[in-house]
Amino acid sequence: MVTNQKSVVTGAFGYSGKYIARRLLDSGAEVRTITNAPESQNPFGSRVKSLPFSFDDHVRLVAAMRGATVLYNTYWVRFNHANFKQVDAVQNTLALFRAAREAGVRRVVHFSITNPSEESPLEYFRSKAILEKALIGSGMSYAILRPTVLFGPEDVLVNNIAWLLRKFPFFGVFGDGSYQLQPMFVDDMAKLAVAQGEENGSHIIDAIGPETFTYRELVTQIGRIIGVSKPIVSVPPAIGHLIGWAAGKIVNDIIITREEIKGLMAGLLCTNSKPTGETSLTEWVTANRDMLGARYASELSRRKGRMTGPLGSLS
Repeated sequence: MVTNQKSVVTGAFGYSGKYIARRLLDSGAEVRTITNAPESQNPFGSRVKSLPFSFDDHVRLVAAMRGATVLYNTYWVRFNHANFKQVDAVQNTLALFRAAREAGVRRVVHFSITNPSEESPLEYFRSKAILEKALIGSGMSYAILRPTVLFGPEDVLVNNIAWLLRKFPFFGVFGDGSYQLQPMFVDDMAKLAVAQGEENGSHIIDAIGPETFTYRELVTQIGRIIGVSKPIVSVPPAIGHLIGWAAGKIVNDIIITREEIKGLMAGLLCTNSKPTGETSLTEWVTANRDMLGARYASELSRRKGRMTGPLGSLS
């Protein structure tokens, strides 16, 4: 498909944004990014114009999006940190939506999360619901994509499950591990996003892969495929978080938070929707089993140099 679309992708040098930008460029679209990543992380060279995020400068933010037809928004922060907070990410995203509307952007393709709710006790899911409501009321055409867990070469979760299986004498699952996930391949997510950018009607879509696993099944399958057999033991959530915190100290990262454990165990990363992704996690792990988990994937390290000031963090 060849397009004359003029697109802005937040975080095109990051994880999901990079796959979106690549697909857009391959389709003939003009792509620019607003990002807080340094130019040294730009994999596209002069093909993508890079502009800095300016959440606190409305005029500059509008100018960054002027002339664009579609905004692909992957911006978010996974957890609260000394250098970024989810409450700030909400305000930053609202500023982004206001600027997009003023700049004349026709359509917004926005990354959310499955099962968001303004009544959720979990800040992540509550904040995502607030942003969905704001976008729906913005007057712009939109596609709200709700992924559960994304996997791919730069993935954190799946890679680090494999790393923990390789390095530790056992793997602890929170409670009985019966809560479910529906992982989506990152390039399938990008394909869906780009397709939605070409649409006109407003849609809310659960972005889920073709396989559904319980958490225990996911860990078991990864271990089997990479050829690592370790005991998988049930641990109370509080103990599991403590183990994750201690392991995080070893690798200087935040492996998992209490809120993430609660959301996982509440079944919020699973829906009854029809799969929108085609790539099987088990097939992808099989194809990448030698490299998967060979090194720890640090959430904080990949955001190094992008965590100061008002910019927050990008997916």
